Amino acid sequence: MSDTLPDWSHLRFRPVVVFPQSPVVLDLTAQGLKSQGFEALWSVGRYDEDRAIYVQELFSGERRIHLGIDLGGPVGVAVHAFASGEVCYSGYNPADGDYGHVVVTRHRIEGRTVFALFGHLSEPTLGLSPVGRRFQQGEVLGWLGDRHENGGWPPHVHVQLSWDDPGIHDMPGAATAEQRAELLGRYPDPRIVLGPLYS
Repeated sequence: MSDTLPDWSHLRFRPVVVFPQSPVVLDLTAQGLKSQGFEALWSVGRYDEDRAIYVQELFSGERRIHLGIDLGGPVGVAVHAFASGEVCYSGYNPADGDYGHVVVTRHRIEGRTVFALFGHLSEPTLGLSPVGRRFQQGEVLGWLGDRHENGGWPPHVHVQLSWDDPGIHDMPGAATAEQRAELLGRYPDPRIVLGPLYS
């Protein structure tokens, strides 16, 4: 765990989702996905956002602080590796509101190990990116999944970083208010590899 973010701004990471136009930056602090723009064709969902949209049992009505960044696009859009690495976990999380098909990767950047979770993907992703796959920066890891395979959400990829090895194909994607400070230290802002998607 680290309280200090590394400065990787001098490094050239590849986009995880290639946006053909400027994405809509969502506001998911209010109830109702459509009214907040979640159905926008190309979108970005913010890190450390207190989200009223998490009403599924999975979130217990209390886990509302978003620990990743969401990159939205049409079903089937490719999800790319921001840096070279290896797939260390992959699988399916079936609960309503969960990640659906997910891949977790390991990266070594300037002497530091960071893990990345890519959630809400399509079923064929698991065939493309099995555990042990080594990949280069920019290679396709998978594709955005549809609602029936991604936990019931509009198509997007949840990108979450972790300083700790999760040990499984899962990470808590949302925290309670009480957990916020601790978990934001463990799961840093993905913009350190995704770039300045919003201010």
